[in-house]
Amino acid sequence: MSSAALPPRRDPAWIARVSWTVTALVLLWPLLTLTEFRPAQLWAPGSREPILNFLGSFFPPAHSAEFLQMVARETWRTVAMATAGIVLGLFIAVPGALLATEALSVSLLSGRMAPLPRALRQAVRWTLIVLRSVPELVWALVFVRVAGLGPTPGVLAIALTYGGMLGKVYAEILDSGEAPPTQALLRNGAGRLQAFCYALLPQNAAELASYTVYRWECAIRSSVVLGFVGAGGLGQQMDSSMKMFSGGEVATMLLVFVALVALADRMSAALRRQLG
Repeated sequence: MSSAALPPRRDPAWIARVSWTVTALVLLWPLLTLTEFRPAQLWAPGSREPILNFLGSFFPPAHSAEFLQMVARETWRTVAMATAGIVLGLFIAVPGALLATEALSVSLLSGRMAPLPRALRQAVRWTLIVLRSVPELVWALVFVRVAGLGPTPGVLAIALTYGGMLGKVYAEILDSGEAPPTQALLRNGAGRLQAFCYALLPQNAAELASYTVYRWECAIRSSVVLGFVGAGGLGQQMDSSMKMFSGGEVATMLLVFVALVALADRMSAALRRQLG
């Protein structure tokens, strides 16, 4: 057997891998230093005892009938807040997507979109980007100041952020579809709404619905977090229990939250399979 046929004794890519590893460490170290990332502080003598005492208070989880009824009520309120926020967000997303979709432009049929429609679409796209760029937590803080504590700020916060997210992605999905059917309808005198309903929507309905269901699942997670700033639901009750150092109540609500997210994930996956 010739020496040329023998496999190499060293990995030919090891130099590149070592180089990239060293480069990543060199870049990561200043970032960790800047953020003062010191996980060893969690196990320092001054921190160890309070952490262990708090975690120890999680057992046993609270399970009184009155408390479980309150948790069930707040859990349902959390799901309702997420669902209402998504529904309101669709009132932003659907018109925004239709206005931002270039495939529905009549002037584009001539080869180049007219300046006014192009400016309008860009303005709508930037509006959607601004809405989705502001985290729902920030919107919730604003609306808590305006509307007070309760689910209303959470619903409005989810509606604005997720309306921007859905609208932008809807427009991208519609623009990535097959253009000839839409152009054929527009060239033969169909309106933009007719072209959308009979050309763009049928070929992209599964993807649009799948993304909407996924965002509903994300909204359930967000609605729990929004409760920590006073937007109601399970998160607000969890925040109150943590401030009172009621570890058993926190443990119960954490278990319910994990089960809620797992259930939403299963429902979302099942619906996406059906729509796909």
